[in-house]
Amino acid sequence: MALNIYYDKDADLGRLEGRIVAVIGYGSQGHAHAQNLKNSGVDVVVGLRKDSASWPKAEAAGLRVATPDQAAREASVIMLTVPDETAAGLYTDEIAPGLEPGDYLAVAHGFNIHFQAITPPENVNVFMVAPKGPGHTVRAHYEEGKGVPCLVAVHQDPTGDTLQIGLAYAKAIGGGRAGIIETTFREETETDLFGEQAVLCGGLTELMRNGYETLVEAGYAPEMAYFETIHEVKLIVDLIYENGMANMRYSVSNTAEYGDFTRGPRVIDAGVKERMKQILKEIQDGEFAKEFILEKQSGFVGFNAMRRRAAEHPMEKVGARLRGLMSWLGENRLVDRSKN
Repeated sequence: MALNIYYDKDADLGRLEGRIVAVIGYGSQGHAHAQNLKNSGVDVVVGLRKDSASWPKAEAAGLRVATPDQAAREASVIMLTVPDETAAGLYTDEIAPGLEPGDYLAVAHGFNIHFQAITPPENVNVFMVAPKGPGHTVRAHYEEGKGVPCLVAVHQDPTGDTLQIGLAYAKAIGGGRAGIIETTFREETETDLFGEQAVLCGGLTELMRNGYETLVEAGYAPEMAYFETIHEVKLIVDLIYENGMANMRYSVSNTAEYGDFTRGPRVIDAGVKERMKQILKEIQDGEFAKEFILEKQSGFVGFNAMRRRAAEHPMEKVGARLRGLMSWLGENRLVDRSKN
């Protein structure tokens, strides 16, 4: 099936004229959405708890801030950018009471809508705008006159113009400069979760950790192991990002390319693909969503223990020491915790 891809010329910012847009949350995505919307001339209010540490950060960026329930009542377009595990409770307690027929409820990830943790009334429009990059990149690219590709999807459309409102929103945060790809809530949610778990976060970090441990256990210096299995990953990923795997293989040595073809499939073999299929099945049938929601209800006891164990791994200490020798890494950071 051919993809529908929209650009700035296909989206009308006038669709948001005279409307107040509430961005609920001011984390990675929230700060980028709110600031980009404001710079695009949209009337924005940020919804935050009174005690949120982000409140002064949002005000310092020149944004108007209110509590989530106040922001939702005031706005006709409400975008949820809070974490998946808190969105359903916040929606029920503070957003739903302020929704009116014809309002637009938006999300930056389809998780809660797709798995029915949030079920908006039928007279409310529901759409998704999901940038395919972290919020820090969404903001930085916008400021540079560029954009990050966005996904757009419509779940409910009682007023008949939800796609147009979604496209206007995506344009306002910079997505139309790179491309706005139309998809579905199911497709975005399931592919996003799979990518995170099997490749981008889970798969990649486990591959790097095991590579590091293999070299250290064989007696090589931890610093050499870190450089070869973790630090240099960025070089390879940047080459692939720039122009595909063929571009990477063109750029590396013949020795590296031959090792890629002959040894890579021995590490990532058919058994890995079978386990990936099982992970995808657990996403599709809701098993992962149920597990994650139960973990939230437990107070993230297991999750926090995993975080502590990961932070205490020796490679983290080695990496911090090596990064301290490379002063340029502190310039133009993707993540600046003082701002978002």
